[in-house]
Amino acid sequence: MIERDILMQTKYGMMPAFAVCPSTGGPFPPVIFYMDAPGTREELRNMCRRIANRGYFCLLPDLYYRLGLLRFDIPRRNDAMSVVIRGAMNSLTNTFVAEDTGGMISFLDAQDQVKPGPIGCVGHCMSGSFVATVAARYASRIASAAALYGIGIVTDQPDSPHLLLDQVKGELYFAFAEVDPAVPAKAITDLKVALEQKQIRHTLKVVPHTHHGYQFSARPDYEPNAAEATWAELFALWERTLR
Repeated sequence: MIERDILMQTKYGMMPAFAVCPSTGGPFPPVIFYMDAPGTREELRNMCRRIANRGYFCLLPDLYYRLGLLRFDIPRRNDAMSVVIRGAMNSLTNTFVAEDTGGMISFLDAQDQVKPGPIGCVGHCMSGSFVATVAARYASRIASAAALYGIGIVTDQPDSPHLLLDQVKGELYFAFAEVDPAVPAKAITDLKVALEQKQIRHTLKVVPHTHHGYQFSARPDYEPNAAEATWAELFALWERTLR
């Protein structure tokens, strides 16, 4: 595998990122992995390595770059750390991340190891709203977008991602946890209605016997059977939309 810590030019400055792909056999279809609220860490890098091992160029951008270099030691998380994480999360907007994604796409387009054309993306938790937004804003490039227990996808705000669905051309995948205080049941129902009304190619499911964060192996709420089933569906999504 080829792994690099890189810097990408964005409208707001240089954004750090982690990039990984197989060492031979390229160029590879690109997948952007949008981080969750605890930010860039080895747990996410390992997930990116898993994606790359299946024949993809995976990019993990540090969305908190406007705040400096933030790294959280999640196993030692306490109330004070949670306050800082929430503050960092709340510093982001759909617009910021959509604008940053322009820089990510420019970076990918300049890489010899990246196959030109369609891009996939995946986001967990806070990044659910981001991947839904970029699927609309970059509809000509984002061939598929996946949100796992994503929050903020349906809101009463003018930048709610579900209001942009008529711009989406790619395939969308939404997997929600059965127990998730951060995602109201009505939001899932409203999203399902919006997807069907706009005739978007999509999968939307509530995964039984899961809690928020079920795909992260280092979390107490990890559910291995559900996590592996979700991985299989992600790889099937990328196989049909990026190859």
